[in-house]
Amino acid sequence: MKRIIVDYAKLTNEILTLLVEKFPDGYDDSDIIRFKNIKNETIEAVEVRTEDTIYLVKVSMKLADRIENFDDEEDDLVDPSDDSLDALKDLELTEDDD
Repeated sequence: MKRIIVDYAKLTNEILTLLVEKFPDGYDDSDIIRFKNIKNETIEAVEVRTEDTIYLVKVSMKLADRIENFDDEEDDLVDPSDDSLDALKDLELTEDDD
């Protein structure tokens, strides 16, 4: 299994979706993994997995903001079962012969 360290700035939508699914209410200290990189710097990250890859996403305040904003963007999408769209169903469509 591959292990990939990812900075928040380079998150793909796939990884961001995995983070939101795993941490819908955000992450806390018990979710954070701490390790030393090759430069002997302490790195803090949260882990998400796919079938073949473990992603270690570096933790920062910007990551928390990005997860929260991504979740809000999904909430803004139109719900096709929304009753406010029922009025549109009754409209007759016509073509202009211009």
